[in-house]
Amino acid sequence: MNAPGRFTVQAHPPGAEPLNAPLFASLIERLQAAEERCIVLDLGPARTETLALFGQLRARLDIVDLAESLDQFDDVDEPDVLRERAERLLPPRHGDGAHVVLCWDLLNYLKRPALSAFMTAVAERTRRGAFAHALIAYSSARMSVKPGIFVPVDGQRLVNVSPPQAERDSPRYSPEDLANCMHGYTVERARLLRNGMQEFLFRL
Repeated sequence: MNAPGRFTVQAHPPGAEPLNAPLFASLIERLQAAEERCIVLDLGPARTETLALFGQLRARLDIVDLAESLDQFDDVDEPDVLRERAERLLPPRHGDGAHVVLCWDLLNYLKRPALSAFMTAVAERTRRGAFAHALIAYSSARMSVKPGIFVPVDGQRLVNVSPPQAERDSPRYSPEDLANCMHGYTVERARLLRNGMQEFLFRL
């Protein structure tokens, strides 16, 4: 097996600048050292780069591409309706709960009530002690109108390969906002990245 961070992944597209993501790297190192097969719930699109990276680990990757479905939460605030929509979008619950959840930047595109309902439903698909990784728009008041497409360059860096987009206001969620919305999650670590996003590693 390769040493931590030493993985072979497809080259990133020309012009896309890789971003050091130390908390993502720490997850990869944990998975590499795991003695049992781990389940990773990826909430982003299926990408060959992601499949290549996790294919080198003792992990099963379950992919649920939610980027085009998040607008289903925009027009409601009722907790029961939000929860029903979250349940419909996520895979069925089963005995093998996920060890890791990859949220990428999707949480920026959920309003607070939807964020709470959605992440509660996600938590019910994990096992105790699971980790959730997320990228939160923090420094900038503006962000892309749609979620990015983040893929691993290797075990330590990520790159956003989405095409240029229009922009919208960013919610700029603080750690306190996330704690109030994400019951059952604690912040394991947080790092401010070079692109102004805050990288979070949550623990359940």
